[in-house]
Amino acid sequence: MKPMLRKVRTENGWVRGIEAADPRITAFKGIPFAAPPVGENRWRAPQPAADWEGVRDCFRFAPISMQDTPGVGEGLYDREWHVDPEIEMSEDCLYLNVWTPAHTADEKLPVLVWYFGGGLQWGYPAEMEFDGERAARRGIIVVSVNYRINVFGFLAHPELSAQQPDAPTNFGSLDQQAGLRWVKRNIAAFGGDPDNITIAGQSAGGGSVMSQMTCPANFGLFKRAIVQSAMIRSPYMPGGIGNPNSLERAEQNGVKFFEALGVKTLEEARKVDAVTVKHKYAEFAQSNPRFFSVQDNIFCVGDPMKLYCEGKHADVDVMAGCTADEFPSFLHADSDAEYKETVKKLFGDKAERFMELPEAQKADEKGNRAFVNGIECTAKALFEQDIKNGGKRNHYYYCFDVPMPGDDHPGSFHSSELWFFFETLAKCHRPFTGKYYDLARQMCNYWTNFIKCGDPNGKDIDGTEMMKWDKYTPETDAGARFTPDGVVPAEPTGEFKRILIERIKETI
Repeated sequence: MKPMLRKVRTENGWVRGIEAADPRITAFKGIPFAAPPVGENRWRAPQPAADWEGVRDCFRFAPISMQDTPGVGEGLYDREWHVDPEIEMSEDCLYLNVWTPAHTADEKLPVLVWYFGGGLQWGYPAEMEFDGERAARRGIIVVSVNYRINVFGFLAHPELSAQQPDAPTNFGSLDQQAGLRWVKRNIAAFGGDPDNITIAGQSAGGGSVMSQMTCPANFGLFKRAIVQSAMIRSPYMPGGIGNPNSLERAEQNGVKFFEALGVKTLEEARKVDAVTVKHKYAEFAQSNPRFFSVQDNIFCVGDPMKLYCEGKHADVDVMAGCTADEFPSFLHADSDAEYKETVKKLFGDKAERFMELPEAQKADEKGNRAFVNGIECTAKALFEQDIKNGGKRNHYYYCFDVPMPGDDHPGSFHSSELWFFFETLAKCHRPFTGKYYDLARQMCNYWTNFIKCGDPNGKDIDGTEMMKWDKYTPETDAGARFTPDGVVPAEPTGEFKRILIERIKETI
């Protein structure tokens, strides 16, 4: 057996990795890809990392981005993986992590670049479900990139726009981009192929993939994209999550934040210590809008969903999907008359047919009706528009329909599929049994196959063919549905969802 690739020279110096739990995988944790975004670099585009002498030991995750302390609440995600309130946190956070199975630098392995989720307010690569070891065992290199979030990552302010017009905001997005470019320049030394990169993320990480995919400066940097639970739009109303704020409105919010911080100038704000900024932002967010992506017409040139529909995106294969129970879309009406009037306004000449469909007649005790998974409808709408505009690359749709075991009976909640795609169930507190491990193994197989060549299909570890996952087109209506009993074809779209898909195309 050849020795593993434990020491690598990057553009800034040598790094030494450590054997993962499986010693055939080397983990390099906490590699700097940019200068610390502190002092004068706070609220600036990421700057080049400094060189170092000797060999840098990369054995532990770097500090997480500034955010509310994890693990101190009783919410679902505090129990699920934000379990450590002692995890190190710092404004000096621009580091990435690499898991590689390579023995030498000339193996040209496919590469995954992963962006974590958390609403652009929370989250970090050190979350235990993101361990890249199991995916790396399948012959790919996994890279997870940290980035600035919340007010540190997405502040806008008139002074910023005046002083640095080339990068007035979206610093967290620029961090992600800088991490991707670092991978492009350096991953060959880890045994990776810089011409076979997939970017992927879930929730806000998936939204980040959409942002990166529709940024013209990124075209040609990667070959594939995975968007998990992030094509989030309701078929019943225009706009919604993922639609960037205007620069002017974001600047106004920045002015209000400086007032809350007790400063008058950008220079003063950069001198306030990071912990104070964090606490002031937590207070500010109780009664003011949070800071998210901004249409600055430099990095972000529009609504990523709309840009994708218009064909203005990187020419890449895309896998996208949802969990069965997340972000349901519905119409609320207190009476049949109100419901009928609402449907008539929304659907016009299709209203009568819509009202006749069984799905449109279902209601709960709160007056919520016509439930649908908006992410499913949005993903299919975007795929169909891309194909209509001449997109020739592969499109794959999935639905994760696995009620998670446990006394809390949480269903297939938002983010629950992460344990499965990364095949990290053994780290979870939930009482998973054999069938869940079988499903996770197959899901990770599909995922890594797609990362390798843009096609998720292949054989399981025992040599048997996994269920054939066909490409999505309006004609095939194909997809994969992941269930506790295995992988099956996705349910047919049906007329109810078809009407809603067409409405999304018209209103996005």
